[in-house]
Amino acid sequence: MTTANKITILRIILIPVFMAFMIIGGSFGVTAALITFILASVSDFLDGYIARNYNQISDFGKFMDPLADKMLTTAAYLVLLEQGRITWLGSVCIMLILTREFAVSGLRMLAAGNNNVIAASMFGKVKTVSQMVAIIAAQILMYENIFPQTTAIIITNLLVWISVIITVISGIDYLWKNKEVFTKTK
Repeated sequence: MTTANKITILRIILIPVFMAFMIIGGSFGVTAALITFILASVSDFLDGYIARNYNQISDFGKFMDPLADKMLTTAAYLVLLEQGRITWLGSVCIMLILTREFAVSGLRMLAAGNNNVIAASMFGKVKTVSQMVAIIAAQILMYENIFPQTTAIIITNLLVWISVIITVISGIDYLWKNKEVFTKTK
């Protein structure tokens, strides 16, 4: 197993750790959750850098890296939603994000059935960064009392909406560039 793939697996292991700290709450839990999420987010860039620069690109990495990202951001959005940090309007964003993730994952499964692997695109990478930034900002805004809670919720939801716009564009890009997966006959 390559170093890049080990880092991807580490990111997956950090997800329940992050969620546990968020659920524990309090000053320690919140700080530990933020640090864990940032470490997991940085690991996404690190594994990609190592894979590209040290010739460690693999089908496992092409499959697991985007899956690990989806698992991390979905877990964070669900915890923020459960804790009331995202409003009902923000929950519509989460539904749009999940719809995109399921659609692209379904596309990848269809492609895999034809022995093709669809790697992350630049739009997909920008989508992931925008989601991670929104989540980190939400955690900082909510727990460091930089702004009144109402203002923090508005800013958080605005960042989530920006990330959802990028997410939808990314999903359309994947589906359009890989439309032959749907039209290919056996």
